[in-house]
Amino acid sequence: MRLQCTFHTSVMPRTPHERTAMPWMLSRRYCLERAGYLPLALLALTTATAVAQTQTTPGAGNAQAVLTANNAPLVQSAYHFLQAQIGRLSDDNLRTQTYDAIVNPDTCVLHRANLKPADRQAIVATLLAQGLLNKADDATFPGGLIAGVFPPVLNDNSACPHLPQPFYSAPGSSFGSHHSYPGGLPVHESNNETADINLASEYHSVYGQYDANGLDFVNADTIAHPTPQNVAALAPYLSPDLIVGAPLWHDWAKSIVFQWNADGTEFQELSIGGAGASMDDYGQAGDARTGGHHILSIAEAMKRGLSPAFLITQASAHSAPTSGNEFKVVNWIRAAAIIAQQDPLAKGYLIKDGSGNYRLPALEQTGEVDLVAAGQTNILTEYELHNLSDSDFTFSGPSVAAVQLVLAQVAGSFGYNAADTATYNNKFRNVVLANFSAERLYAVYSANGLDGVRIEVQMLRSKGSL
Repeated sequence: MRLQCTFHTSVMPRTPHERTAMPWMLSRRYCLERAGYLPLALLALTTATAVAQTQTTPGAGNAQAVLTANNAPLVQSAYHFLQAQIGRLSDDNLRTQTYDAIVNPDTCVLHRANLKPADRQAIVATLLAQGLLNKADDATFPGGLIAGVFPPVLNDNSACPHLPQPFYSAPGSSFGSHHSYPGGLPVHESNNETADINLASEYHSVYGQYDANGLDFVNADTIAHPTPQNVAALAPYLSPDLIVGAPLWHDWAKSIVFQWNADGTEFQELSIGGAGASMDDYGQAGDARTGGHHILSIAEAMKRGLSPAFLITQASAHSAPTSGNEFKVVNWIRAAAIIAQQDPLAKGYLIKDGSGNYRLPALEQTGEVDLVAAGQTNILTEYELHNLSDSDFTFSGPSVAAVQLVLAQVAGSFGYNAADTATYNNKFRNVVLANFSAERLYAVYSANGLDGVRIEVQMLRSKGSL
């Protein structure tokens, strides 16, 4: 069985360096299947259930997710949009590395390169010793802490491990949560990307306008309807590369963490970055644990040489470092650095204060006043905006939860039964959500009830997708 290959022309290398570094972009084709995806998925289907439950082999449902995502215009258009946004990045290394990580089907997972079992054990031991994992999870997480920190990849233990599924077939979150369907990741990131750019434009319109005397004012004439392509207006004090690039990177590792089971459900995700509420805030009460995808994405960005400003902006997605939450971002960077085998102090990702605690560094010109000594946190505006942009889960999560119930009610009209889990998920639930999104279907349901949803789903039946 072969998957269809599609040639994407939306982005191409822009410089001679990129043409050398990314020859795969010049090949006149972009292949949705590469060696290893389908054979490994079929092999996984034949393994014992106990092995699958340990999450130590690539997901048996990854190949089916690729097919679903490949045939969903919503997913493919979102993926094309992200590729176009990558092309707007001005920093050569950031643009090249982001192309490679998201678009190249043969990309190397650099934070996993040449890691042997003994290396993984040592990394997990260090994370435990530094309070960045919860030891109790070793007994409850499928496959233990090793499997959670190092989910299965292709060509593992080599100099160039590969993603277990393409970026574009990964979900946006755990099964039943926001964007939890094949291709939910590019859809989720498209929304976050747009939100971050629009937030930056909003800040510029309100806080960056000057009157004839050079004083701030709000000029209604300049408050237009921003578009995701309008990044030039972010000058002079916001970085377009941070605004555009951080949302592209912060969920990258969901293609590794959230692999697909044969029944159309997903792998579980390990929480990383803390040990629990009793000690995470510099030894005081505080809980820094967060989804492992966040930490692994930061680790990969570190291995690719992205800047401290970019890394911290990326790390701020799950919590802004303000309002007493600096310890969370600091812990996530510490955990990522251990996994990536990087020194966060030498790389400039963190500093130590007078008490020996890790803190965020002063970047750009923010070090002219010692904010840390005065009890403040070193921040850039982009950290806060990126955190705000990653907030659509407040509706996207509940919409999936509700629409799942709605789809179970209408499935019988199309010959599907929610009790037949694998068939229902792979052929109905995941297909419908990948084509329409839970957000759209909930809006339809709110306005037109079950019959309105049936009309939407009938469009898929009419085009042969169900």
